[in-house]
Amino acid sequence: MPVPAGVFYDRLVNIRNASLPMRQLAIAAALAGTLAAQAADMKSARFYEDALSRYEKQDYPGAVVQLKNALKLDKTQLSVHVLLGKALLASGDSVGAQVAFEEALRLGVNRAEVVLPLSTALVNQGKPQVVLTDTRFAPAGLPTELRAAMSVVRANAAADTGDPRAALQMLDEARALAPRDAAPWLAEVTVRLRMGQPAEAQAAADKALALAPGLAQVHYLRGTIAHARGQGQAALDAYGRALAIQPAHLETLVSRAGLLLDLKRDAEAQRDIAQLRQVAPLDPRGGYLQALLAEKAGRGAEVRAALRDVTGLLDPVPMEYLRYRPQLLMLGGLAHYGLNEREKALPYLEAVQRSQPGSGAAKLVAQIQISQNNLDKAIESLEGYLRRNPADTQATLLLASAQIAQGRHTRAAATAEQALRTQDSAPMRGLLGLSLAVGGRVPDALDALEASFKADPKQLATGTALAQIRLQAGDTRRATQVLQTLLQHHPKQAGLLNLLGSAKARGGDAAGARQAFEQALVVDPAFVSPQVQLARLDADAGKFDAAQQRLQQALAKDDKALEPTLAMAQLAERRGRLDDARRWYEKADDIAGPNVIDPALELVEFLLRQGQPEAAREAGKRLSNRAPEAVPVLIALARISLANDDEAGARTGLNRASTLADHDVGALARIAVLQLQANHPQGAQHTLTKALTERPNSLPLQALMVDAEIRLGELAAAEKRARTIATQNPKLAVGPSLLGDVATARGQRAAAIDAYRTAHRLQPGTDTLLRLLRATAPQDPQGAQKLAEQWLASHPRDAVVRRVLADGYARLGQWPAARDAYQALLKLTPEDAEAWNNLAHVQLRQKDGAALASAERALALKPGVPHIVGTAGWAAFHAGQTDKALQRLREARLRDPGNPTTRFYLATVLARSGRSAEAREELQAALRSQNFAEAQDAQALLQTLK
Repeated sequence: MPVPAGVFYDRLVNIRNASLPMRQLAIAAALAGTLAAQAADMKSARFYEDALSRYEKQDYPGAVVQLKNALKLDKTQLSVHVLLGKALLASGDSVGAQVAFEEALRLGVNRAEVVLPLSTALVNQGKPQVVLTDTRFAPAGLPTELRAAMSVVRANAAADTGDPRAALQMLDEARALAPRDAAPWLAEVTVRLRMGQPAEAQAAADKALALAPGLAQVHYLRGTIAHARGQGQAALDAYGRALAIQPAHLETLVSRAGLLLDLKRDAEAQRDIAQLRQVAPLDPRGGYLQALLAEKAGRGAEVRAALRDVTGLLDPVPMEYLRYRPQLLMLGGLAHYGLNEREKALPYLEAVQRSQPGSGAAKLVAQIQISQNNLDKAIESLEGYLRRNPADTQATLLLASAQIAQGRHTRAAATAEQALRTQDSAPMRGLLGLSLAVGGRVPDALDALEASFKADPKQLATGTALAQIRLQAGDTRRATQVLQTLLQHHPKQAGLLNLLGSAKARGGDAAGARQAFEQALVVDPAFVSPQVQLARLDADAGKFDAAQQRLQQALAKDDKALEPTLAMAQLAERRGRLDDARRWYEKADDIAGPNVIDPALELVEFLLRQGQPEAAREAGKRLSNRAPEAVPVLIALARISLANDDEAGARTGLNRASTLADHDVGALARIAVLQLQANHPQGAQHTLTKALTERPNSLPLQALMVDAEIRLGELAAAEKRARTIATQNPKLAVGPSLLGDVATARGQRAAAIDAYRTAHRLQPGTDTLLRLLRATAPQDPQGAQKLAEQWLASHPRDAVVRRVLADGYARLGQWPAARDAYQALLKLTPEDAEAWNNLAHVQLRQKDGAALASAERALALKPGVPHIVGTAGWAAFHAGQTDKALQRLREARLRDPGNPTTRFYLATVLARSGRSAEAREELQAALRSQNFAEAQDAQALLQTLK
């Protein structure tokens, strides 16, 4: 088992030239910075190319050295991290490989590029359960060959965790995907041996041999079967054939050395052990075999040294990593026993609570468990206590609070209602209202909270919850009234003043809001939230520097304060400082407590806005660990799945969210929208039916239901519902728009255009025009362009339509008009990365040297988006910067390997650089997708490389 290895990076040193005047210094520094960056790019590219050459020659240590040299110059190179992971994995450092692959994923590499070697690294560490439960390793959404390979990996993991039947099922799935692949049969050999089925194992090995007679693993497994059957010579023969094919085959070396020791052929065993320890110095089995050999020879000092090697490798590894590796667990135990180090591990037990569940100490234990987010244990503790003390209101309140924190809102409400049957109290009724509110039953929650607050208007928690629900509903007037009533009883409550400021701010009373926040600070100068709210008011007024200064002052007092940290992230994003924004979002997520999910949700939303779905997936994984059953988390995870083209995963999560959302109409509407995006209209229809039961007259919900019915092919029902909407809302465009959608689904293009024209006449706007343009463009693209031009003549600042116009010119190949349209768009939206990217493509078509500057601007605005990285690489190639082009195109291909255009661009640059074999591979991969603009050029280039 490899030892986790840290990677240290040198820092770059900034050199100042103090002898130049300031203005000359600035110019010199800028020039030097540009030249230094270019030189670093070229040097980094050379390191990578040399590492790639070494890797291909199986010089893995040399490759690792060169790749680390490249990372010293630029830590963001995806291709370097990926190759580093592969080189470390090949050299036996699975932990280091995992670090490299996960860093590549964090930076944005597409999971298809690393999912297989990363899973291998995890399995090597004894973490098969991660491969089975982590959504990154789900075969769905992967290319067919990779799906088959991942099914084999997951089958091995299932076998490791004691589920051989699931393993065999996964292997059948792999064979269905790749019937000529020997890997599923090889995996079945191991599964059958674990099941005690040597005959079936032999049959599977024979199948593998027929498919891949030249594969070392086939012969190794045939040797393993013979070994298990006690056929020593047959096993040695098979092991010999495996090593003849692959002299450094690790498992064969281990098995043959062990067999040779059993056969007392120590000299031969010594040769295998020596080779094993040279090939895999971090594998503890080599050390243990060496200890056995030395013990047979009576070399005590050598035995102890070898056993020290074993413990030195295994002790730093967490026990959970060894859970599914009994051989390694046995090695660690025997090594420590041989060294007379018999340490014992004692479990941490909650002895008092278990032995005396009726004691009042159970409530304190439960509070501690809740603070540690051990909610299941807390609930178990409290339920055991309440069985003996059912009248304890404090314990009941605590139990309901734990259930709310766990997301079991319905159960919390039932707990409170049951308590109210025996003893009515304002606090219990308030808690009932809170549990109903978080469960989505807002009308019932308001009744309970208002009754509780009316009975006792001094209740701080109940009144605050009531005001917050009013605020969420947009009822700032009544929220303000509740808060002012509370302040009569609690005039020195800074929290109430802060919430009052929020209510006034939402109501548009900026001056009143500022006054309330300032009063809160008078009451409590150390209170952070009012400072943050004042900073937001400054930002809303365009005073960004003042806002940042306020937040910095708050963080100077406590650099781990969550609210100002999150506000700094939002402010940085608002100012377009995206790298800073991500760092602040990540810091907010890091410092959030185990029960706080808002920062993680904000981080996910930010990463999705920036077009970084893989990074969002990693953030979502951490979020899911905190609150796997929370509806907002399930919604966020579904959005991540959709961004990663995993519709099946999104559907599963959304179905669960729909069930848990209960009566929360707002959540149900969001879920239904995502279900439609996930091509799951049945689920959306079910969700909308629940929502419409609560709000049958909701126009947005009815409109969504028409969309679901159209997608389900229930066109008669959709038309009937759309006509009802149109009749009930004759002055709104929504009815005719939906009727146009129905006509479009029926293929009645003329009727659809007429309906969309009616909608646009009723409510002229961007949305209605876009529907009309989409319907018109397929049969009359010039007419659609004319409609857009006419609209922009009277609405010149409509950036959405101007983008449609520019895209239309580009599709029609009208490059000068497209260039002018994109430039006009960028005057309205100068921070629009996609517009800069598209302008760069148009300029490349026109052979305009400004293309590189446009592409660089797009990349600066959205540095991790794959197609933007690819455009910047292509533009660099056309500008004569081949090293930079190669680096960026490799990064784009790693981020999105399914983009054939990117692979064609990369192949072109590789071919120009003399890497014909690699170029052929990229072209062949690109041409598997025939539907891309450069397919003909790609085919022609491929012919020149044969």
